[in-house]
Amino acid sequence: MIRDGTDPAAIVEAARVIRSGGLVGFPTETVYGLGADASSDSAVAGIFAAKGRPSDHPLIVHVAGAAQVPDYASSVPPFAARLMQAFWPGPLTVILPRQPGVAAAAAGGQDSIGLRCPSHPVALAFLKACATGVAGPSANRFGRVSPTTARHVTEEFGDALLVLDGGPCAVGIESSIVDCTRGRPVLLRPGLLTRAQLEAACGEPVLDQDEWQHEEAALDAAPRASGTLASHYAPNARVRLMDAGAIQTALDLLGAEAAHIAVYARSIVRIPSAQVLYRRMPDDAAATAQQLFAVLRDFDAQGVKLIWIEHLPADPAWDGVRDRLQRASAS
Repeated sequence: MIRDGTDPAAIVEAARVIRSGGLVGFPTETVYGLGADASSDSAVAGIFAAKGRPSDHPLIVHVAGAAQVPDYASSVPPFAARLMQAFWPGPLTVILPRQPGVAAAAAGGQDSIGLRCPSHPVALAFLKACATGVAGPSANRFGRVSPTTARHVTEEFGDALLVLDGGPCAVGIESSIVDCTRGRPVLLRPGLLTRAQLEAACGEPVLDQDEWQHEEAALDAAPRASGTLASHYAPNARVRLMDAGAIQTALDLLGAEAAHIAVYARSIVRIPSAQVLYRRMPDDAAATAQQLFAVLRDFDAQGVKLIWIEHLPADPAWDGVRDRLQRASAS
């Protein structure tokens, strides 16, 4: 059941569902989340069951503001505080040491926990009404394409789920995740925010996972984090990343017989068959991120078997989109 997220009565109803241990679909600026009371292990178990997600794969806990951080985190390093001050509310998740005895199920049993304060006005109103942290992974079956509209959520879970409609997501890919439990910031998942932006805000270098693995301190495994599996964000169709020349050559070889193929490219591509779908990728990274998951879902809905996507520019602004497409093509 989709409800208008700007309707105060819908917010009250959604908060009541959360407090009673139920699940709610809710919008954020990144993607739509599937929410449950983070303090209730039984409610969080409902998320894992609905998504088909392994219970040791941690969830991000959404909070209404930094004032709620001490409810879940036992400490906040200064660089983490600077990141939150710069980018909250917004598309940033920070992983912090977890308060003992709090939100163990949401944390996947780890001693750390991921926290985020979203900027979407409907999400903030919902979280304030809940008066508790809301565990909220993307509202889709585990490993599949994330939802960026309320309709996408009902396509995944049916009309019985209450979904707050906040319109299409403005960012379109999940938050950047920075591990703040290791004494130095480590970027576990890129998003809209670039490493340069993160470094400028926190005042020190932000390592990526490869760099961290070369540090002497990296003797222990980094915390597991949401959306960081090698294969993730995958449509039903097989995704292949290709350069524009290879896409055109393959289409020309197949000619009029080409079928069940979709192309998503910045380059102008000649399509020799009416049975090939073609969508022009924006030249701008942020615009591509905003539409990426909706495009993949639309290709699936039209029954394609192969999705050929042009390689992305090397510019760091594209790192978040690149990450999602690499994981989608790993299936």
